[in-house]
Amino acid sequence: MNRLTSYASAFAVVCCSALMQAQQPAARITVQVNKPLHAIGPKFYGLMTEEINYSYDGGLYGELVRNRTFQDHGFGGVANWNLDNMGSARSSMEVDENEGPSAALAHSLRLDIAHADAQNSAAVRNEGYWGMALSPNTTYKGSLYAKADADGFGPLTVSLVNDVTGKTLASTTTTTVSGDWKKYEFNLKTAQITASSNNHLLIAATHTGKLWLSVVSLFPPTYKGRENGNRPDLMALLAGMHPKFLRLPGGNYLEGDQIDERFDWKTTLGPLVDRPTHRSPWNYQSSDGMGLLEFLEWTEDLNIEPVLAVYAGYSLKGDHIAPGPALTPFLDDALDEIEFVTGDTSTKWGAVRAKLGHPAPFPLQYVEIGNEDWFDKSKSYDGRYTQYYKAIKSKYPNLQLIATAPLTRMKPDVLDDHYYKRADEFFDFVKHYDTADRNGPKIFVGEWATREGSPTTNLGAALGDAAWMTAMERNSDLIVMASYAPLFVNVSPGGMQWESDLIGYDASRSYGSPGYYAQALFGEFLGTEVSTSQSSNTGDRFFYSSTADPAKGEVYLKLVNANSTPQPVSLEFAGTKALSKSATLYSLGGTNPAITNSIDDPKRVIPVKSTVKVSSTFEHTVPPYTVQVMVLRNR
Repeated sequence: MNRLTSYASAFAVVCCSALMQAQQPAARITVQVNKPLHAIGPKFYGLMTEEINYSYDGGLYGELVRNRTFQDHGFGGVANWNLDNMGSARSSMEVDENEGPSAALAHSLRLDIAHADAQNSAAVRNEGYWGMALSPNTTYKGSLYAKADADGFGPLTVSLVNDVTGKTLASTTTTTVSGDWKKYEFNLKTAQITASSNNHLLIAATHTGKLWLSVVSLFPPTYKGRENGNRPDLMALLAGMHPKFLRLPGGNYLEGDQIDERFDWKTTLGPLVDRPTHRSPWNYQSSDGMGLLEFLEWTEDLNIEPVLAVYAGYSLKGDHIAPGPALTPFLDDALDEIEFVTGDTSTKWGAVRAKLGHPAPFPLQYVEIGNEDWFDKSKSYDGRYTQYYKAIKSKYPNLQLIATAPLTRMKPDVLDDHYYKRADEFFDFVKHYDTADRNGPKIFVGEWATREGSPTTNLGAALGDAAWMTAMERNSDLIVMASYAPLFVNVSPGGMQWESDLIGYDASRSYGSPGYYAQALFGEFLGTEVSTSQSSNTGDRFFYSSTADPAKGEVYLKLVNANSTPQPVSLEFAGTKALSKSATLYSLGGTNPAITNSIDDPKRVIPVKSTVKVSSTFEHTVPPYTVQVMVLRNR
């Protein structure tokens, strides 16, 4: 697997020690390779994110400047911005609520400069999201909007400065700032510096007068060079999960605490200066740099499909719109949104998308109506869903529509179930769907996680995740999609609102939790069909899933031993063509459930790749606290 390196010697020590312990009674698993039980849907494992834990701003979204539109200000001043007067320069700053570069951003930062000259500049600095990560020999693309109280104010000097040494690492000047709002673009290129996140951005003026600033932006190189794009390291981690879809814009972020704080997709389109930003439900301002088109381009960059969630008239703190005429404008907005995603250039919103640089429509098969509407105490979701369902199906009959709460009036195409549990709870929950009604709606497990470990999950959580994934794979005739949540957390102080997350990062580094690697393994070796199998004597903490990909001639056996002792198992593969004499084995395990990865020790628990001898019938032992994936060739 890419990104999965081998620490075989360390793991071998753990395995040998484990085998010396008392073993569990032998389990038995028989796989009938030539008898598929059912197909696995093509969208089975995917991604779900939302603006929580600084997942977008300060996370995946590449922007380095924090509070770039100066929305975050109050009694404590302008957040993340400070004056930096040099020498004898004298200036003050405040947010001007009556002066801005656009109707969407009708305010700005005003500097009142009483004294400044070439040797004594008046400056403001931005500290970024817990620093600004800079690399050697790298070009950073920046821009800002500015105006002065008179023409001929003079140029601005924009620099990147090291927090520790005070050394300027890159610097440039803009053209002369005029008396009207104008966008100024610039590049900052570092030399052979030491990579570090202990840096800040400095904007300096050498003239007296008034200077207004807004939308101060700086981007490092982004994934696939995408303008206004994403961090390459985090996108690479996502690609390593082998996802099939992205549920967007995700969870509570769709609804907002109040109706006017929902993800209003139309306000997230176009130039950054025309995006008003909005408050996220997790108590910080979203820059809306990650707008609807950026979400869709994210799916394009990973070669996956969107699962589009549309606002359906309910917000987190209880505000809702009753079904009927009052809901119609929101329904019309959802129809416009679907047209923006899927419409060709002859449609109104397809033409808008094309004008923004993407003439080709995006693929779309699933639309989710609302989010977690089981919290709606007004009991209005039945009516709201029905109204949306009829209108969307009338215009887009091939779309599959997802309900976010059980319905009494009709059967939805798909029902979204969410589960947050401890590992032992998931161990007890693995049979939940085994006897579920196959005549009911299909299931989307849109949010699930084993909540153990902080800020990211530990090995115990990975075992719970893997046990649950074996159950979902076994029931993939009913479950059409599944996505873990939350995906991201900024591990810097103050960056986390929800613990037990899958991927952690700071300004310059990132890592996957043990659960991340479990999901990467399951995602890569998913297969296209579930094999018929039987088992006996597996106990309460041993789980498995058997799938195959006949086109590749491969059989995948996933084994999860959550016991503290080794688990011997007798394996039989019936109905094979010509089973290979050896199989590739990926093992993810450790000494105890609390062991984990961290920003400073990112690869303590990672998969180890090895080779094992196999035959149609053979004995195998799974070490304690271990997830294994066995890849057998069958040609």
